[in-house]
Amino acid sequence: MQDLTVTIIQANLVWENVPQNLSQFDAKIKSISEQTDLIILPEMFSTGFSMNAKQLAEEADGKTVNWLREKSAKKKVDLAGSVIIKEHDSYFNRLYWAKPNGKLFYYDKRHLFRMAKEHEVYSAGNENIIVKLKGWRIRPFICYDLRFPVWSRNLDNQYDMAVYIANWPEKRAHHWRALLLARAIENQAYVIGVNRVGKDGLGVSYSGDSMIINPIGNILVHKRKSEAIHTEQLSYLTLENFHKKFPAWMDGDKFEVLF
Repeated sequence: MQDLTVTIIQANLVWENVPQNLSQFDAKIKSISEQTDLIILPEMFSTGFSMNAKQLAEEADGKTVNWLREKSAKKKVDLAGSVIIKEHDSYFNRLYWAKPNGKLFYYDKRHLFRMAKEHEVYSAGNENIIVKLKGWRIRPFICYDLRFPVWSRNLDNQYDMAVYIANWPEKRAHHWRALLLARAIENQAYVIGVNRVGKDGLGVSYSGDSMIINPIGNILVHKRKSEAIHTEQLSYLTLENFHKKFPAWMDGDKFEVLF
């Protein structure tokens, strides 16, 4: 199995302004000179974490989704981030994963942040997905999902890496950091958390704290407070050797998630 090279982009989002956000990510993606396999953007990267879905939502073939496909194809990398999507009469906080060949995968946020009334605006997803890249099995999640370990559980060693994209406020940054570490250790998988920085239109501050953690629980990357673009090569041998020496996943409990 090959190593995987991943680039994370920790950015200050422009509040509810799709053109400006797409323009800034155009420049940031263009600036990546290293060879990479995957670029990860924050949650709701084109708008910020807004409940203004009626005005901001796009169709599944809208401007931002097409932008993801075009950037993925042009850069020849996988590209992931979440977008406000309208489908029929419902709204979703939907993570899209674009492949260079034009193929799209998507994951709808399962756990909606009730303290911001997200559950009153958006519909929850009910399905986990696995995306494959260079033989790696990757499971994406969105922000508040991080607090729910059952939903993240790596049953029967189903995935090699979990990705959490977020708009996670600075006042709870300690929770974000602790939970990312916990998810890596308990699931014996690489964990990547990509958060935004800056202040949104509601005055909420974000410290970033984007992290890349290996399956042993070692922090490989930690970006805090400022915008950052970072590329990291992840060793598959580290994952494989750890699973052979310490196969705790084989003793995991079996369970079903009920909706």
